[in-house]
Amino acid sequence: MFNSQYECKLDPKGRLVLPSKIKSAIPEANGTTLMLRMAEDKCLALYPMVEFKKLENQIKALSINNPEQRKLQRAFFITSVDVELDNSGRLLIPKLYQTYAGLEKEVVVVGMGSRIEIWNPENYLNNIIDPADMSSLMEKYLS
Repeated sequence: MFNSQYECKLDPKGRLVLPSKIKSAIPEANGTTLMLRMAEDKCLALYPMVEFKKLENQIKALSINNPEQRKLQRAFFITSVDVELDNSGRLLIPKLYQTYAGLEKEVVVVGMGSRIEIWNPENYLNNIIDPADMSSLMEKYLS
């Protein structure tokens, strides 16, 4: 399980060193390949292969005969790419993905349970709720 948030930096080549707590939570059976996806709210979602496969299977089960479901399948697969962790625990974020998420030098890496989100710091601040408001949302959605 991934949790917490970390301030990180992209190097000039677009490589991101994953925080050690994030890296250590990646299942060893996963190897060094992860899946990176252009996600909601202009962030990137990074998945261990086992978690990505669960989502991928749901997407593949959609009907190609339904125009809306077909568009969802197309959008999902064209916005996903496999990335490799190198020996230093870095992953190269493709330029197109950096542009989509507005990533420059500073990034925020956020553990989201089964996936990791990678954010432009300003976009991240605009997409989180104040912890004081969390109680009412938990009441609304978890009760």
